[in-house]
Amino acid sequence: MEEFQTQRFDVIVVGAGPAGVAAAVTSARGGAKVLLVERSEIAGTKNMIGGAVFLSALKEVFPDNWHQAPLERYINKHTWSLLSDNSSVDVSCDFPLKPKSASIFRSKFDSWLVSQAKKEGVYFAPSTLVKRLIKKNGYYCGIETELERIEAKVIIIADGVNSLLACQHGFRYDYDAKDTVLSIKETVKLSKEIIEERFNITKGSNNGAARNFLGGLKSENTPFALGFMYTYSDSVSIGLGVNLEDLRRYALNPSDLLEKLKEHPVVAPLLQGGEMLEYSAHLIPEGGFKKLPKLCENGVMIAGDAAGFVNAIHFEGTNFAFISGKFAGETALAALKINDCSKRTLKLYEKKLKQSFILKDLKSYKDVMENLYSRTNSLMNYYPKKAAEFFEIFSGANCISKRDEFRNFIVNFIKDRSIRELFKDLAAFISSIFGVLK
Repeated sequence: MEEFQTQRFDVIVVGAGPAGVAAAVTSARGGAKVLLVERSEIAGTKNMIGGAVFLSALKEVFPDNWHQAPLERYINKHTWSLLSDNSSVDVSCDFPLKPKSASIFRSKFDSWLVSQAKKEGVYFAPSTLVKRLIKKNGYYCGIETELERIEAKVIIIADGVNSLLACQHGFRYDYDAKDTVLSIKETVKLSKEIIEERFNITKGSNNGAARNFLGGLKSENTPFALGFMYTYSDSVSIGLGVNLEDLRRYALNPSDLLEKLKEHPVVAPLLQGGEMLEYSAHLIPEGGFKKLPKLCENGVMIAGDAAGFVNAIHFEGTNFAFISGKFAGETALAALKINDCSKRTLKLYEKKLKQSFILKDLKSYKDVMENLYSRTNSLMNYYPKKAAEFFEIFSGANCISKRDEFRNFIVNFIKDRSIRELFKDLAAFISSIFGVLK
């Protein structure tokens, strides 16, 4: 831990990920004396991402120097793939001049975030485990580490999905298995030239591509799992996220599922000849709006994954983290200005969240994952197979009347699915894209 002139701060932030750094930087820019505490020796070493950061949120927190962050490739090509056992039906879009995200390695990226926070005057304490919060006269007013007690007027908890502090002090409970996804990932080394060729990327550019996969796991007990692939400068990631409840229910090994995805005839050629550099795993909160914690109490606020701010359908997490951290920092400054850090004042944080995309989207998507899980067989097996059959007819020439082929396809389709089931599937699909339109 760095040497401090005093053991009392205006703001203590626990957790040096995107949410924590955003909170710390925002508070420090407003003149607050800020301590950023991180249990790892180097920020980001315990974190994993699939891996992209959304640029709009990064620019919100670092408007002047966001481009200096260690970004691997700008993701301007997105492809969504429905995988049957042996084929893929893809929807792809390109944004060559307006990338919305960039691939990152968390160890590099989080370390850069901390370096920027220190430049802003934030005191950084790595390798520091916070055992509990200090509470006096109904107010949270500091932290207790393994070595000392440090006081502050405002505490911001941003210590991730397994937030021990949030659970320990009753702000939330441990997430149930059904509300938690295990994301596993392999990083595979490939040359820049091969990546550019296989993913149709302009030679010598820092453009990149992302792919998402649904289906293709060839499992007797198929769980609902979303696969992903991102390009980096000279490597790619391949991974998937699967619900802990499904893993337990079907006694599945997530590594086996990932191997099946890697062996798919559409995916395997993208990885051919690559060398695995790293295997990692990370839990993702999926309870959403229905499992929101107490977002603030006297002297304390909760941000980022610790609060469950994730939209799993759209792979949104870093943007929720950055912006919620920024809101927490702004609220801390407002409370310090009037010397009132009570819950009544800190509820400004909740107000900011409600007025933003964060709680609006979490509310819109509150039933989506439950609906999708209830349609797992349809989404993971039936529709990818039917999509492949349709395009096989559409793009093929089998010396059979197209009219007869399509008529048989439609007849079999109707036989397989009742009108009621079709509407349920359609509703689940629409809600997964747009949320609940009210």
